[in-house]
Amino acid sequence: MEKTVGAFEAKTHFSQLLERAESGEEILITRRGKTVAKLGPAPSEPNVEAARAALARIRGRAKKTGIKRFDWKEWKKYVNEGRP
Repeated sequence: MEKTVGAFEAKTHFSQLLERAESGEEILITRRGKTVAKLGPAPSEPNVEAARAALARIRGRAKKTGIKRFDWKEWKKYVNEGRP
């Protein structure tokens, strides 16, 4: 759940807002009623093992389906297709 606080209140209670963000809450900070910032939990560290496992699954599926090696020149050709 997002909570909205004004800039002055955010400045006054910053350490408390940091604790709430650390616990997973997102806080919108406003100035004169307009949202100017969002305070929330920092992203977690990347899970290298999970990424390696996902890559292994992708490679395995590519092998099963007969997908060939990725070709950048071919992809660039598709991207530019239809452009003036």
